[in-house]
Amino acid sequence: MNSILIVEDITETRRWLLEIATTAFPGCTLTEAANMRAGIARVAGNDFDLALIDLGLPDGSGLDVLRNLRLVRPETVCVVTTVMGDDAHIVAALSAGADGYLLKEQPEDLLARQLRQLAEGIPALTPSIARRIMAHFRHTGPAANLADELTSRETEVLALIAKGLRNAEVARQMRIAESTVAGYIKAVYRKLGISSRAEAAWHAARMGLVTPRR
Repeated sequence: MNSILIVEDITETRRWLLEIATTAFPGCTLTEAANMRAGIARVAGNDFDLALIDLGLPDGSGLDVLRNLRLVRPETVCVVTTVMGDDAHIVAALSAGADGYLLKEQPEDLLARQLRQLAEGIPALTPSIARRIMAHFRHTGPAANLADELTSRETEVLALIAKGLRNAEVARQMRIAESTVAGYIKAVYRKLGISSRAEAAWHAARMGLVTPRR
């Protein structure tokens, strides 16, 4: 993660997140935004490997920054960093395409470790958030039925993105065009009723395609 965007309105908290990002990724380039408009403006003019986005901003929602990133910089890993741990905000963030959801109440060293694990394909999820997501999936039907909905190629793509591979890396490994990979991912998301790689990773684990990390 060489280039990181941090969208946070509280100055002290923003500096705290800057320190955590620097600890997780020494030598990275950091860009700050104190509100929604500034965040969207930064997205329009820069490529980011990672974005840490607060939800409650003074001029709007961090979800708008997240949705904008998904439109113009789809390869950016987007992680929500917030104090809001209720189901409504979690579902809204994942539906908007968040790749992770971290609560700021966690210790600095744990947050830094969770961010570093993104490079290994492990979704950055606060344990309590992960448990909520798992509880949700337990009520969405048998995991075995999910495999029946996907073609063999879609299943292969799901397994690879769940391991943390980017679209270009999946394309190289499968020896197909990157645009074809994007098409497969779109089909997988539609069939599974999901919209983020964090959700894809959980489904892949439930289907036995990857081994969950402890």
